[in-house]
Amino acid sequence: MDSILQTLGGLGLFLLGMLVMTDGLRAFSGNAVRQALMRFTRNPVSGAITGAVSTAILQSSSATTVTAVGFVSVGLLSFSEALGIIFGANLGTTITGWMVALIGFKLKLSALALPIVFFGALIRLFAKGRLSHAGYALSGFGLIFIGISFMQDGMANIQAHDFFNYFPADTFIGRLKLVLIGILFTIVTQSSSAGVASALTALFAGMINFEQAATLVIGMDIGTTVTAALATLGGSVETKRTGYSHVIYNILTGVGALILLSPFVWVIDTISPDILINNAELSLVAFHTTFNLLGVLIILPFTPHFAHFMQTLISKKTQSITQRLNPKLLTTPNVALYEIHAVIHMQTLLLFQHVLHLLGSEEYGKKSDLRDLKNELNKTHQYIDRIHLQSDKSHDWERLLSLIHTLDRLQRLNDRCVEQESRAETARKSELMTDSIELLKNNLSQILNLIDNKQWRQAETLAIQTSADINSRVQTYRKNVMEHIAQGLLDVPEGTEQLQAMRWLRRVSNHISDITSHLLVAVLGLKENDRK
Repeated sequence: MDSILQTLGGLGLFLLGMLVMTDGLRAFSGNAVRQALMRFTRNPVSGAITGAVSTAILQSSSATTVTAVGFVSVGLLSFSEALGIIFGANLGTTITGWMVALIGFKLKLSALALPIVFFGALIRLFAKGRLSHAGYALSGFGLIFIGISFMQDGMANIQAHDFFNYFPADTFIGRLKLVLIGILFTIVTQSSSAGVASALTALFAGMINFEQAATLVIGMDIGTTVTAALATLGGSVETKRTGYSHVIYNILTGVGALILLSPFVWVIDTISPDILINNAELSLVAFHTTFNLLGVLIILPFTPHFAHFMQTLISKKTQSITQRLNPKLLTTPNVALYEIHAVIHMQTLLLFQHVLHLLGSEEYGKKSDLRDLKNELNKTHQYIDRIHLQSDKSHDWERLLSLIHTLDRLQRLNDRCVEQESRAETARKSELMTDSIELLKNNLSQILNLIDNKQWRQAETLAIQTSADINSRVQTYRKNVMEHIAQGLLDVPEGTEQLQAMRWLRRVSNHISDITSHLLVAVLGLKENDRK
């Protein structure tokens, strides 16, 4: 019993170390990894490479996958591009196995692990900024190898009681049972890395053979999809497609790995029979990397077909805009922010299209029901009120502020369109305002097209210029109206209505400019003073 408790304690320390190291690395890297994913992902191949590298750096496939889902939601990546990131993330997770096998078993870093934790804690306590986060990650790194040392000692004692003799034998049915055990282990620990480390430790201690360990690892890879599948419940169509893609891909890779296992063992035995005896743990991580690498290489040429299959399997249904704001996402604010942005983005398009209708354009069919849209904006406001962040988390903090600003402007623009629709009609009928109406109408149509084509900076530039042009015309227009009143071409009430119409047009252009600018900040995750 003491040995079992020691093994479980070691596993717990390993899990704690992974959590601490992942949080430290994520905070240390800041927005760099997120920006790299967006910058270097141009197709499924580049996405797979970026996904693998990002996961290796962050030590978390979940963080990489969550970011990919967010980018799809806001339209920064296509679904097929995001699939490349998901495929690559699986490959990136194998780096943990190499770290455990090479550093934990070969270099036996456990003797230095306690000093590493100590110095990491000192850095975390006394340093500031990114160096402090680096110290946190260093402490987690040390905890990982303390946990491995405890697991090794515990399993060495368990071995004397033939505990693992009750494991399924290396038969076809036995392998299926081992896959199931691997899946269950990952569901319980919520970490395939912990499962791989446990399998490596048991293999290193001679408690299970290579085939048993490899089959467990296959099950653990499949088990990581359970969390992804649960996370899709109540999510948007993009979230479901991405989550289920992860599930289907890992199952296919797992089946391929089971088929590959016996040929892999035969090749290793043919090259050098001693490898599976003297370096079984290195052979296991090599197998883990091999089947994930082959899975990526095989699936990448068929990514468009896979994406089409997923889009057919999970088709879009008519739903209210805010239906995608799942309360479960509030536990992971960065994901919730992406979903909020996607909702606000759609609300922006609808409201801008309605403004075009008010200006006399029939480009976008029938007008939106602004009262329904107001209810949707209020629901979004209620949802965003439930997100609370610390201001030191700069990229998420700036994104949250920008979304709040955007939502505020949208609500004000919506109210202005509902309550002052008559002023839009006055503006359309005024000969003095024809040029300003045409300017706003034509430029707003271009802004919508630029947003649809993800050309956010160009959209912002045009919106700001349009607002400036209309504002510059106000004094001239006011002078012309006064002259028309003096000449008897307009009476005072008519002149007042036209001046109010011009003010309406100016304020609408200002709202459009502000909304577009705040959306740019929200999309790129940049600070206001960092923009060029």
